[in-house]
Amino acid sequence: MIQAVFTIGTVLTVIMVILGIILAKAKIDGYKIYYPFLAVFLIGLFFLLFATILERTWIMGAGLGGWGIACLFASSIGFIITTILDAYAHN
Repeated sequence: MIQAVFTIGTVLTVIMVILGIILAKAKIDGYKIYYPFLAVFLIGLFFLLFATILERTWIMGAGLGGWGIACLFASSIGFIITTILDAYAHN
């Protein structure tokens, strides 16, 4: 189970970093660049919420709590990298 969470988190992180690089290079004004990271963060919070409410639910080898942790990790790392790229793009 832990290996599945690590794999899901790694894949989601790579996807979010690539999406962040594309959005940072697109030179979108305002905070619209960060909306996908907010969406994945909220999805992670919902997964963690439903992990406590529902019985054990497994999706691709990981429970809802594992999916929530993977989503939160991916959104935070993607947000940090995109923020750094956006800061250097405006310089």
